Parts: sequence; structure tokens; C-alpha cells
Amino acid sequence: MKACNSCGKCCTKYGANSLSASQNEIEYWEVFRPDIAQYIDKGKIWVDPQTGKNPELCPWLTVVSGDESKRKYVTCDIYLDRPDDCIIYPVSITEMIKDGCEMLEPKDIKNPQQAQKDLDILMADSRPE
Repeated sequence: MKACNSCGKCCTKYGANSLSASQNEIEYWEVFRPDIAQYIDKGKIWVDPQTGKNPELCPWLTVVSGDESKRKYVTCDIYLDRPDDCIIYPVSITEMIKDGCEMLEPKDIKNPQQAQKDLDILMADSRPE
């Protein structure tokens, strides 16, 4: 399995209306990050405060061009305060395959059980116990 190259597929696939946040995260944002809290409506996150609708993409996603073959890299404007859903992604090899994750190598697809073990080790620090 390759290291994450910040391709942004996880952000573009899950960044709009399929994420959730805990009550603790919401309360934190309300106190310390009102810029984030304004995108919460009735417990749902990333609701545009102007329209009341979920944006097509995560409002905190910024795409920047890289030098390698004009590759696009993604940055998260709230990376240090992002929701736990973002922190723990990816959870499964199946999810990564479905999303076209660029971390996967052919050997991971041929042996998904081993790849899942490798992923679990790689993500151990990001996931709750």
C-alpha cells in the first residue's frame, strides 16, 4: 500500500452530505471555530449557511496544482479541526476500491485480507479504540 498522496478522492466523494459529526465536535466548533459552526444545521454538517443546502463539495476543500505532471493536490482548510469521519478514513479496502483510492497497489486488490491488515496498522493512530 502506498502512502496517501492527497489526491482528494475521499474529500470529493464524502465531503458534502455524507459526513457526520459528534455533539462534542459541534460544541467545540461552536465555541472555538464559529467559521465551521456556521455550516451546521440541526446536527447536519456542511449545510451552506446562505442556501440551507448541502454543497456539492466540502466547503473546506482547496485544490492546488502540484509540480508532478500538473497533478492536483488537495488541502483541507480545517485539517486540524476536521470531523472524526475524515480522520478515520479510509476504514476498509472495499471502501478504498469503490472510491478509486490511489493508495492501493495491485497486490492490495489481489489480497484484500492482507491489505486490510496493512491498512489497520497504518490507520491505528487515527481510529478510536
